[in-house]
Amino acid sequence: MSVAITIGERRGAVAGDGPVTMDLAELLSTRLLVQGNSGSGKSHLLRRLLEQSARMVQQAIIDPEGDFVSLAERFGHLVIDAAEHTEAALQAAGERMRMHRASVILNLEGVDADVQMRRAAAFLGGMFEVPRDYWYPVLVVVDEAQLFAPAAAGEVSDEARRASLGAMTNLMCRGRKRGLAGVIATQRLAKLAKNVAAEASNFLMGRTFLDIDMMRAADLLGMERRQAESFRDLERGYFVALGPAVCRRPLAVKIGPVETESRSAGPTLMPFEPVPAGDEIRELILTPVPERELPARAPRHASPPPDILSQLAAHAETATLEAEAAAPEAPPVDAAALRLRFIDILTDILRDEDAGFRPVHVLYQDFLVRCRIEGMGRDALDMPRFRRLLAVARAGVDATTVESEDWRQAEQMAAVLPDDMQGIFLLIARAALHGEPCPSDSVIARTYGTHSLGRARRQLAYLEEQNMIVLRHDGLGRRSAAIIGRGWETAPALPEGG
Repeated sequence: MSVAITIGERRGAVAGDGPVTMDLAELLSTRLLVQGNSGSGKSHLLRRLLEQSARMVQQAIIDPEGDFVSLAERFGHLVIDAAEHTEAALQAAGERMRMHRASVILNLEGVDADVQMRRAAAFLGGMFEVPRDYWYPVLVVVDEAQLFAPAAAGEVSDEARRASLGAMTNLMCRGRKRGLAGVIATQRLAKLAKNVAAEASNFLMGRTFLDIDMMRAADLLGMERRQAESFRDLERGYFVALGPAVCRRPLAVKIGPVETESRSAGPTLMPFEPVPAGDEIRELILTPVPERELPARAPRHASPPPDILSQLAAHAETATLEAEAAAPEAPPVDAAALRLRFIDILTDILRDEDAGFRPVHVLYQDFLVRCRIEGMGRDALDMPRFRRLLAVARAGVDATTVESEDWRQAEQMAAVLPDDMQGIFLLIARAALHGEPCPSDSVIARTYGTHSLGRARRQLAYLEEQNMIVLRHDGLGRRSAAIIGRGWETAPALPEGG
């Protein structure tokens, strides 16, 4: 069955004047995207489309401003006020309107953006999840679609945005097989989620001024970039149409008249005669409000009401002081022993083969959990001190070495380096202190947290540039490293391997 509706007239020197029709059956299979800045006639176009097809196909209208409520009186649509119903009730309404084949207008006027998104998602979800026996064709018109499928997060909650965006994606991507034909209208393509806009095959592009919107409109219509500026010159009520339901080439269309009126039509300019600011106007505007209508005010000398947050803070402080007074006196903490215990915990963490490649913040969380298990509290060590001890633990030092004077000097030298380089320097310093072979590239790479041997060699070159170490190679290609200014030097070793 092929049913054509007339949406307006075409204008052009080649084509001449004539009616422009839209194949309703094709529209139900291919969906429609309408774009136009405020005042371009976008709502007028939707109203024309709805009026022409009202007797031919079931309709569902998501109406954020109550513009289309006037269709109910003429065509018998059921108006559902979203402010008076819960999300569960709206989901059930979405299912039942398809079962009983009733055209519905979901009026979202009077509720904030977050609630609009949640309730529109519930209603669309009910229409989408209806049993297969009720998959009759429905024309689903969503005005101001950028509100329900935003391209970026805004002031609404993430939960509401995800629910609304998911419902709009289902409508445009998966709705066709369920009989749902999405017709979405937006003021700006740049604000509309791309995965929602990309599913439309028919387009009606109205007046727009921003370059990014003009370029996207031109791309969707297959026009050259130099033709994009023509969208600035479109008059109110004129749109460029393209798609299998309308025409195969871009065509300028003047939208035809409508039978119903919008409740929220723009203001009309009327003659204005200023009223002289005399005593009568002064009395009308500045008449004192009766005392019973004014909120009661506390006298200025009265003390301010107690702050509940201050009360809670004072209560918590009192409870803490009482707990500290009742608790037995804690034994003095041995800072050196505690530092050694921290190093032991870090060494145990680093025994895991993958630990060397984990981000520092992940290792820090693991470290804090282990400290809490041992009764050291939630804030056993701050992040800067943790990074320094992590470098020491990566060097693989034992308790005897940590407490030596030479090692303290090595840590002082490492302190001038970036955090990620301190572990490599201390690794070499430990080997030099004990006369052990120079660490291999693979060991240095793991200490740095990388699998790249080339990156490991670049870190050694960086330490040389900073006058921290000197690298030497003998005739056999073995590498040794000396710590500048300390006389510590590693034994020669091959740079590659183990």
